[in-house]
Amino acid sequence: MANTALTADIIAREALVMLENNLGVLGTFYRAHEDEFAKTVNGYKVGDTISIRRPADFTVRTGATLSTQDVIEGKVTLQVAQQIGVDFQFTSTELTMKIEELSERVIRPAMSTIVNEMARDCFVQFYQAVYEWVGTPGNTIDSFADFAKGPERMDIMAIPTDMRQAALHPTDYWGLVGSQTALFVNSIAQPAFREGEMGNVAGLDTYMSQVLPTHTVTAATAMTIPSGAVTYDTAKNTWTQSVAATGITAATATLNAGDVFTLPNTFKVNPKTKASTGVLQQFVITTAVTASGGNATVVFSPPMITSGPHQTVTASTGGAATFVGTVSTAYRQNLMYHKNAFALAIVPMDLPPGAYQAARQSYKGFSARVIPFYDGTNDISKWRLDLLYGRRCIDPRLAVRVSGS
Repeated sequence: MANTALTADIIAREALVMLENNLGVLGTFYRAHEDEFAKTVNGYKVGDTISIRRPADFTVRTGATLSTQDVIEGKVTLQVAQQIGVDFQFTSTELTMKIEELSERVIRPAMSTIVNEMARDCFVQFYQAVYEWVGTPGNTIDSFADFAKGPERMDIMAIPTDMRQAALHPTDYWGLVGSQTALFVNSIAQPAFREGEMGNVAGLDTYMSQVLPTHTVTAATAMTIPSGAVTYDTAKNTWTQSVAATGITAATATLNAGDVFTLPNTFKVNPKTKASTGVLQQFVITTAVTASGGNATVVFSPPMITSGPHQTVTASTGGAATFVGTVSTAYRQNLMYHKNAFALAIVPMDLPPGAYQAARQSYKGFSARVIPFYDGTNDISKWRLDLLYGRRCIDPRLAVRVSGS
């Protein structure tokens, strides 16, 4: 292909192709909400939002007598508040080149960096909303039995069996791969040994991600949660409960967003039958808070709902909390989830009126904006490439954190 004068439009198109090719684990998140952002022709600004409905639930009637129920739907807000991009510059001579050369030298590494940062940012937000954590924190997933703890808990939680995904830290991914190379099942053992690929394991499409975060457990060794349930109507939008916790040790300890704890005799219920599963309900602190005098207002999820179609626990007697993990210790955050647990929306950005020759391109649900500007003193063309996206854990009931045993 002959050399051509590269324009913002050409660069934006090529950037989107590179984005799709490097998408990786970002492709496992729910994307359909982008359609709700597609109605503004001029693009969106940082901070624009949409509301997503949380599905209603019901109890089953027995017998012939009519027993009507209110349809109560919660909602969660997805805000496109994350602007991300890369900036680069060329001399006038460099701007006349083959697009293939530009892709290899500039656009491919730029988009790879963007994809990895987006994935890191998404996972940090997502794991802090997930309250189920199976396995022993700090242990590597190095056997099928370790891995199976995730889908086992997903089944107990009645998470749909289709569209299940697993994102594993490299240490856990390769620990699992190594455990499969001695299998006699050739279709599993051969790709695991030769290519290090796991594919679908136990019904989950399994990915390795170098950007999965670690979580550092609170330095607190004790906390008491008061008794008291809430109704679904009061918690339907936030899926959280706020309480005045006491007895926090140390008296000024910080409870971290993402800390998981259990309460005595508070068991999770089957979301369909409402019967006790015999497994202690785990709760996650959703907002970091520092105690004062051993007291703090703690916001956690899920809310303790003890009756009705949205029941979460068998009881709400409160008591002494037991934190998952060792105090002040960091743990890898492997995640298993249904596709509908996490949402990602990449939307068209607005084009500033004063941006000369700016371009915005959309391709297969992705959108990128490129704006050039010229430094006449040094004969250099400077370019900014921006993406605007939002991410949200829209249903933590569909996800599990997993450690080895």
